Order: sequence, then structure tokens, then C-alpha cells
Amino acid sequence: MRSAKDFFRPLAVGAPEPLREIPARPSRAIHFFDPSNAKMAAKVPQLVGTVDVLLGNLEDAIKADHKEAARRGLVEIARGTDFATTQLWTRVNSLDSPWVLDDLTTLVGEIGDKLDVIMVPKVQGAEDIAYVDRLLAQLEARAGLQKPLLVHAILETARGVANVEEICGASPRMQGLSLGPADLAADRRMKTTRVGGGHPGYLVRADPAQTTDGVDVEGERTTYQQDLWHYTIARMVDACAAHGIFPFYGPFGDIADTVACEDQFRNAYLLGCVGAWSLHPSQVAIANRVFSPSVDDIAHARRVVAALQANGGDGTGAVMLDGKMEDDASLKQCLVLVELAEQLAERDPALQELYAGLEA
Repeated sequence: MRSAKDFFRPLAVGAPEPLREIPARPSRAIHFFDPSNAKMAAKVPQLVGTVDVLLGNLEDAIKADHKEAARRGLVEIARGTDFATTQLWTRVNSLDSPWVLDDLTTLVGEIGDKLDVIMVPKVQGAEDIAYVDRLLAQLEARAGLQKPLLVHAILETARGVANVEEICGASPRMQGLSLGPADLAADRRMKTTRVGGGHPGYLVRADPAQTTDGVDVEGERTTYQQDLWHYTIARMVDACAAHGIFPFYGPFGDIADTVACEDQFRNAYLLGCVGAWSLHPSQVAIANRVFSPSVDDIAHARRVVAALQANGGDGTGAVMLDGKMEDDASLKQCLVLVELAEQLAERDPALQELYAGLEA
């Protein structure tokens, strides 16, 4: 067992000190791009500033004979781009692949100072994070990096979900988790071929109408489609909150169905996720909109905060506002929104203007 007092010591001589708190940076959209695709690579500088996170993908969507080109392409993009306030992440190949060791040694050694987060797919348990943790410390020491790279795990297996709390607490490097619905569905033997989102067969049906002769089984009964991912997202959010890291919804595969994409992103946002993956530029706008608190929500949150602070602000007592009781629990809820709005306003001039207008 690792001693608690050793948890925040570097795992290699010369490696940077681990962080004691993961910074809360706006990460509404994690936009994936293929570094081996020249057309996509050329668009990266134009995306800087419009998206919170740009992620150079090296894993599943990259063909085996393009793996080395994608890795080299990411190095060139990182070296030649000023990312300013946009974060640069990468998704390396899975830990059982023949490419992951070269992914880590090359990227940390050559662009470790430009990378913010390394996304690790198909994480099964704390042992996977421990392996990456030690290896990154050795590579950071060799590269002379001054800040530790953070690790983001994808939940893509039933075992990973079963071990989600241990994964979140496995290392000070842990930045967050993402739901990987397609691989997880296959591993669970779920009967859906969709990448994220709901399924019309997963539903509840209204009770049959009652008649004087009994039950009208032939009558029309309303159905409501259910969310296949509610349990997993909620469990992931709880595990992340308990360990001070951040939960994300993963991919929504039907690019053309922007309505369902927005619905799924909003469900994840309301449950506590801070962002989602973007597979197409159209999904960036959806994520930026959904994962930014609405003007109405911020206006109400600020009113609640002001009313309770005027009432003493010491966590006791209650006030009536618009016919509703607001107390310390309300204050905590509202501060979550207000703090998020402040963070987003620092990055997004449009939101800064929008939220500032509420103070007038």
C-alpha cells in the first residue's frame, strides 16, 4: 500500500512535483482531430480560441498504417502552433497496443511542454493508471519538464466502471474521466449499435386506459424514450466529485442529428459533467452552448447569492425569493453556476459581455 504521505512525491528523481489540486479550466468541448490528415491539421490554427480543448487523436479512428504519421503530425502541429488559452490534449493508443510506448516516449520527450492532458483509453483499473503515472514521471524527468502532465481516463469497459472510484483516486495526475459509450456497449453486450445517445427500444409506456369494461389494451399509449447512459454518467460524476476531478460525456456519433446531440449533452451537463467530446465542428457550438450556464440561470443564481449574503452569509437562516425558500444548500448550488460563469467569461468575450449585462 502506498503511504498517504508519499502520494504527492514525484515517482522519479527529477520529475516535477505532483499537483495537489486539479485546475478547473473551461473544457466544454474536447474537439478531436486526426494529426495524420493534412486537411484537418491545416485547420487547427483556425480552431484555436474557438474551442476549449483540441485533442490530437492517435487511437481507434487512426488506421494502423497511419499511426506513426499521426504521432509525427501531432509533434509538428504542437511545435508550430500557439495554442494561447486553448488546451492541447492527446489520446494515445491503448495500453495493450504496440504503439502506446512510442506514443508516450515521443510526445513527452518532444512536446511535453505543450501538452496539458494525456487521455488513456480502455482503462480497466488503478493498475493501469499506476503504470502510466510512473512512466510519465520518468519521461518528465528525462525531458526536464517543469509541470506534470495530467491523465484523463476513458470508461469503456464494464470492469472500468466497476473500478471507477479506484481509478479516480489512483494518482494525483488524474484530471478526469470520459464516458466511452460505444466500446462500453460492446463490452456489456448491450444491444445497440449507436455511438452514444438513446435508443427507441429503451422506453417506458403509459398505463392502459381504464374503461367500464376493464382495461383498454387496444387504446393508444404514450411512450417515453429513456437514457441508456444515466446510471454510468451518474456513477462517473460521483466518483469524480469525490476525488476533485472532472467528468465528461464522450462522443455522440450521429453528426447530423444535432437535436439529439444537444439533448444528450444537456442531460450530461445537468448531471454534473463539465464538457463533452466533439467529432465535428458543428458539435463544438452545441457543447459551448450547453455547457455554459444560461443567462436566466446566472441571473437567478446571482439574486440568490446576493439575498443570502445580505441575510448574514454565514450559512445559516433562509430567505424567501419569488415565493421559494432559499437557504445554504441553495447558496452552494448557485455558487457552482456563478463560479463557472466567471471562469467561462475570462475565456469567452461573448459570454463575458452576456453575463456582465446582468449586473446593470
